Amino acid sequence: MAITKINGIVLSENNMGDYDKMLTLLTPNLGKISCSAKGARKPNSSLLAGTQMFCFGEYLMYKGTNTYHINSCESIEMFYKIRTDLEKLKYAIHIDKIILDVTEENENCYNILQLLLNTLYMIAETDANLDFILSIFKMRLLCILGFTPRILSCVHCQKKENLNGFSIRDNGFQCEACGRQDKSSIQISLSTQNAIKYVATAPAKKLFAFTLKDDALEEFKLVTKIYFNQKLEKEYILENLF
Repeated sequence: MAITKINGIVLSENNMGDYDKMLTLLTPNLGKISCSAKGARKPNSSLLAGTQMFCFGEYLMYKGTNTYHINSCESIEMFYKIRTDLEKLKYAIHIDKIILDVTEENENCYNILQLLLNTLYMIAETDANLDFILSIFKMRLLCILGFTPRILSCVHCQKKENLNGFSIRDNGFQCEACGRQDKSSIQISLSTQNAIKYVATAPAKKLFAFTLKDDALEEFKLVTKIYFNQKLEKEYILENLF
């Protein structure tokens, strides 16, 4: 029975029996895995903190027949401020549901995990607009999943001038003339174009290092929401907790 050290973040926790938990962890190399944490709900359990929702930690575990079993864990980041703010918690749970949908076991999830951790940090530790954070997360996640929009030229005629539209159907920027022929086209400003370009290409650590004014933010939110739902073939609605 080989013991393995694995870093991961708790995506979900469910009570099992009197004192145990069943967790879903997102890990960089094993993808999304199920883990049993025996006795984790006991008040004096050493697993108590490390098995809470959104905890990122280092876990010592072994693999059983159908699931992993946690022996011990050490918390690295708890994102405590998310737990004490209902609005932040609402957005974090929304993001968590998306991550649960797009990840599988036995796949490399390093980039997705990195994006999730950076996004939760922004929610927990800054006062940035939460819709802005969510939109950046969604657009970058689409890029990781293989839906990077075409941003260098018009998706139809390849012209590089007058790119003032975004084609949901054809995945990228389009010129004014081509936009008139595309019912899925959304007109966007230069600020929104630059935001999409930045999110698609920026280093992970600098992903959130820009701002948008109100009009451009509304455009960016709209494009991202429609593009995201269309590519994942599901409508994701930000729901109230109560």
